[in-house]
Amino acid sequence: MSTVLRPHAEDLYSEELALLAKDDDRVRPPGWRLSPWAVTTYLLGDGERITPKYVGARRIVEVAVATLATDRALLLLGVPGTAKTWLSEHLAAAISGDSTLLVQGTAGTSEETIRYGWNYARLLAEGPSREAMTPSPVMRAMAEGRIARVEELTRMPSDVQDALITVLSEKTLPVPELGLEVQAQRGFNLIATANDRDRGVNELSSALRRRFNTVVLPVPASAEEEVAIVARRVGELGAALHLPETSTGQAEIRRVVTVFRELRNGLTEDGRTKLKSPSATLSTAEAISVVTSGIALAAHFGDGVLRASDVAAGIVGAVVQEPVSDRVAWREYLETVVRERADWRDFYRACREIS
Repeated sequence: MSTVLRPHAEDLYSEELALLAKDDDRVRPPGWRLSPWAVTTYLLGDGERITPKYVGARRIVEVAVATLATDRALLLLGVPGTAKTWLSEHLAAAISGDSTLLVQGTAGTSEETIRYGWNYARLLAEGPSREAMTPSPVMRAMAEGRIARVEELTRMPSDVQDALITVLSEKTLPVPELGLEVQAQRGFNLIATANDRDRGVNELSSALRRRFNTVVLPVPASAEEEVAIVARRVGELGAALHLPETSTGQAEIRRVVTVFRELRNGLTEDGRTKLKSPSATLSTAEAISVVTSGIALAAHFGDGVLRASDVAAGIVGAVVQEPVSDRVAWREYLETVVRERADWRDFYRACREIS
């Protein structure tokens, strides 16, 4: 049994990838392990042997996959929690068999993280050489003909973002210290993720944005779709974390999703009551986290059945990010909506106790 807490997608779903590769007789772009059709099947599932990794419109996935088969990079754009990172990982796993060539964007990300760095001990002892150079994940992806991933691109400083322009336009990475360049091999491309709802965002320059084909990932269109996503991911996380068997109440998952959707949209499901939206994004990813924490509580400190009291604390913590304004919005929702629902009395009492 693997002791890895979170296996990479290519390891976790290696059997499915091998199965698709065996039966895949369609045209594969140079350097790809699967055809675009097989990559799409891997992501969306086939209803039988291949499990769905992404729940959403098929056309969105097809456009993303087709983009990577061209010379344009792919930018996955959306609010937090719309599975941008999840989709980029599985795209890289299916196309290259390697999702680990990753640059995590932060305010402190340096240009060397995009280009290359140096082993300074060897640099001082031997001078500039290939052996003293430390290639970035992007440089490695170029040299090996694989997919590179850049997470949270808009969190990087603008000058660091623009280090990608030459890579994406000329498909080459100059190394002036050695008088050489690394040219991208067939199969190389880049997937970046970004959102414009988070703080600390640096807008992309027009020159860089032109190098990307942008695909916007929407929030789940319906409550049923979001409930299905949460239930599936909670089951997968529970198995990965080896949580004790728990009776996962579908009703509680639906309740968490309903609360998040209503507060996110500023309107109750029936459209009758307008609500104040809190500052938190209340994404599907956060709903998954709330339910998973509730299952841990039910398994270790309860009777093994997921109940309202197990998810209440997680919901309050997710909603109330700003102590003043968010608490007002939450109190109003609790008293004007939750309290009036006869079948939500247990949830109302649990939230009141926590609040």
